[in-house]
Amino acid sequence: MTTILKGKPVADKLNKKIKKEAESLKLKGINPTIGIVQVGNRADDVSYRKAIINRCEKVGVESYLYQVEKDISMSGFIEKIKEINNNPKVHGILIFRPLPKHLDYNVIKHIINPNKDIDCMHPYNLAKVFEGELEGFVPCTPKAVMEILKYYEIPLIGANAVIVNSSVVVGKPLSMMLLAKKATVTICNSKTKNLTAKTKNGDIVITAIGKAKYFGDEYFSQKNNVIDVGINTDNDGKICGDVNYDLVKDKVKAITPVPGGVGSVTTSVLLDNVIYACKKILAEKF
Repeated sequence: MTTILKGKPVADKLNKKIKKEAESLKLKGINPTIGIVQVGNRADDVSYRKAIINRCEKVGVESYLYQVEKDISMSGFIEKIKEINNNPKVHGILIFRPLPKHLDYNVIKHIINPNKDIDCMHPYNLAKVFEGELEGFVPCTPKAVMEILKYYEIPLIGANAVIVNSSVVVGKPLSMMLLAKKATVTICNSKTKNLTAKTKNGDIVITAIGKAKYFGDEYFSQKNNVIDVGINTDNDGKICGDVNYDLVKDKVKAITPVPGGVGSVTTSVLLDNVIYACKKILAEKF
């Protein structure tokens, strides 16, 4: 029988930890705070913002919203980030992406303060991940995947892990996290030959290509633990993953639903990174 790897119990466990640590930090004079930077007013950004603020309220983390016009200049946006960098009341910065085309992400990622970089945008923090330093800021989605695997006690030592994503946001940092747990990792991309054979052979299969219901049951076998990172909209306007869940769910060992899987854990991981930023400040004081 297939195990459904729901994100809620994973997030609940993280939230309990975050709330306890936030209370402890407040007793020591630090009020954990996240600064949310939103460009324009896209519907998906508004939905994400509400989810984050709601989660903040539940775990005792403060939130500041920095909403700027969608046509803000590059120089104006950089000044706004620098302003938040220099605000001692803000401990973690989250910039909603994707940014408008006129805002150069390759420049902006160097501007954010590495000590407030809770979404791991800055090359300094990414380099630490690729060097195997996984105790600091790591990208939130890969970390959410690892939290799910840990919670459901899915064996990693010696496991064949297949990641269908080679980006610096998901695939590459996730591969480093899995390697650190002694898994054997295969990273696939759009040019990978014989993809079905590779995914069928994976003990763990992580999909993150951003194509609604792309992976049918022909890609999977009974041995697979499937982690679907994709968040898409199907032809009926409903949120779905990269995996055709209805076709696959009874033919694999375990699978995350979309919605209700990785995405529900990612927000908690983000706030856990805010707590880490605060604890780092506290450690530097003494």
